[in-house]
Amino acid sequence: MNYILFDGSTRERLLPFTYTRPVADIRIGILKIREKWEYLLKTTTSTVTEDYLSEKWPLVELEENVMINASFLPNAEFFEQVEMLKPNQAIFHKEDIVAFHTYKDQEVVLDDYEHLELAGKVVQLVDAWDIFSKNDYALKADFEMLTRDKESQPIHESNYVKNPENIFIEPGAEVENCSLNASDGPIYIGKNAKLLEGSLIKGSFAACEGALIKMGAKIYGPTTIGPGSRAGGEIKNVVFFANSNKGHDGYLGNSVLGEWCNLGADTNSSNLKNNYAEIRVWDYETESFAKTGLQFCGLLMGDHSKCSINTMFNTGTLVGVSANIFGAGFPRNFIPSFSWGGSAGMSTYKTEKAFEVAEIVMKRRGFPFSAEEKKILEHVFEETSKYRRG
Repeated sequence: MNYILFDGSTRERLLPFTYTRPVADIRIGILKIREKWEYLLKTTTSTVTEDYLSEKWPLVELEENVMINASFLPNAEFFEQVEMLKPNQAIFHKEDIVAFHTYKDQEVVLDDYEHLELAGKVVQLVDAWDIFSKNDYALKADFEMLTRDKESQPIHESNYVKNPENIFIEPGAEVENCSLNASDGPIYIGKNAKLLEGSLIKGSFAACEGALIKMGAKIYGPTTIGPGSRAGGEIKNVVFFANSNKGHDGYLGNSVLGEWCNLGADTNSSNLKNNYAEIRVWDYETESFAKTGLQFCGLLMGDHSKCSINTMFNTGTLVGVSANIFGAGFPRNFIPSFSWGGSAGMSTYKTEKAFEVAEIVMKRRGFPFSAEEKKILEHVFEETSKYRRG
């Protein structure tokens, strides 16, 4: 069977992270949503997404196809339902189409399909802040899936360990003279990840492949440090997608960093209002600030965005793609993509300058700044121009 992941109706509410990727390529837990499905299905998937993303993530259609809404996280019952889908059957959850079985070039009229109700616990990514607020569920589910019937590498005797049966270390990882407390959730150390001396880790926690945890880091779960990322200072309930850096002291909590982000030394983000009130965050769908239902919400930062040393982010700040933030004081709590500046004012971060930085940053890690990547960012620049003032 050929499986295709589609963005679904929540794509715009998951911006800025879906400006530069399909919903399926959001990381939550240990794996991207696509990687979860491919692990379970034991096959590759393709994508229905925005036209400007389709060159990097092309659609592959065969004669028979099962379409899956990527905003729903897979579980055992959902996976079994998808595998058992027959032609002209569709799975629904309330008003949302979750998955359906179709033929190539078939006109999809959902009223003609047999409707099935989604089974099991339902976890869906609806808003950008769901990525950190639902990370505990996803991390525990991924840990169980990835470690089932496998044996961890030995835990070095120099470490302080609580609940060692809930700790899994992949080959090539280095973990010595650290505190690993898995009492409240699992700890997963990916291939070739390094936890330097004095790292204090409280689960749920994942350091994905090639991640680096700096000396003396204090990390509370549920936190995911994505592949190639570097983390230091104090961190709580944060998701790093991949190749992003918070390498120095400073606090970051209840937050999400996309790919290729960098936080300067002593950057701090507030995650709780002084009056303990519900936090509002910019919503691209309504183009206004939306209630999150959360008391704790910090920084949501899109791909390729960066800030200088001593940057201060207010509670519930959303930063778009390729923004460069610096200066004293608190910048606005909505910073549009390709913005340059801080609390004193913002101007447009010209694409030639932004691309020059992106190429240098990616080359340092052995990644090319491809023509595909450039075209995607050019589209984002044009699409987000209405939010920039200068």
